[in-house]
Amino acid sequence: MSTPASNYVLCEYVWIDADGGYRSKTKVIHGKSSVTLEDLPNWNYDGSSTGQAPGADSEVIIKPQAIFHDPFRGAPHVLVLTDTYKPADMSPLPTNSRAPAVEIFANSPELEPWFGIEQEYTLFKDGAPLGWPTSKAASGFGPTITIGYPAPQGPYYCSAGADVAFG
Repeated sequence: MSTPASNYVLCEYVWIDADGGYRSKTKVIHGKSSVTLEDLPNWNYDGSSTGQAPGADSEVIIKPQAIFHDPFRGAPHVLVLTDTYKPADMSPLPTNSRAPAVEIFANSPELEPWFGIEQEYTLFKDGAPLGWPTSKAASGFGPTITIGYPAPQGPYYCSAGADVAFG
């Protein structure tokens, strides 16, 4: 679906959490009909909900590294790939594997890295992922659970993917 021309751009900041999952949140850039990487500020999120910071000091900085046209929202909106940093000294979080990779690539500019794409699929049977428990669901004060599944709210916060964001 394409959004009509506007005076703003929706920028979906995407990062990797402590478990290697994808998280995201949307920043609205007003007064622009398009953006470049230089237009996008650093932002923050609650790292205690993603397993990347303690609750008492949970702020994590996300720094834009690349932008791509958003295939879901259409033009002029963008997906923003980000790195994660500690706010006190802007050092990369342990889960930020891109920062050390950039350093390695910078130290060997004559070498050309190779990258591959891994595709993963989930098989469903009777509305549940194949192999998941089929016992009766139970509800309490949180999401409906089936014995052993789903996990606590952490995986669902700013999540992406069919296993944590149905619908």
